[in-house]
Amino acid sequence: MGDTTLEDGYESASARLDRAVGRLEASVRSLNGRMRALNRIEADTQQLVRERAKLAGELDKASAKAKRLDDSAHEVSRRLVDAMETVREVLTK
Repeated sequence: MGDTTLEDGYESASARLDRAVGRLEASVRSLNGRMRALNRIEADTQQLVRERAKLAGELDKASAKAKRLDDSAHEVSRRLVDAMETVREVLTK
């Protein structure tokens, strides 16, 4: 009976070890999957940061152009008012 008990203990320990190794392998596969997903997320995030920087630069340029156009429109408006006043003065003389 001693040998049977020893063999049963060995088989039981071997089965527990196999199950533990199986769980460890599943955990490693799961961790690898999560790491790949994290790497994809990091790459996507870096791409978004680059695109954001590009769009911010384009927005700055567009804002500067809009300001120049607004300033030009204001100057044209001022000159038109001056011209109309000059015409009015000439007509009233």
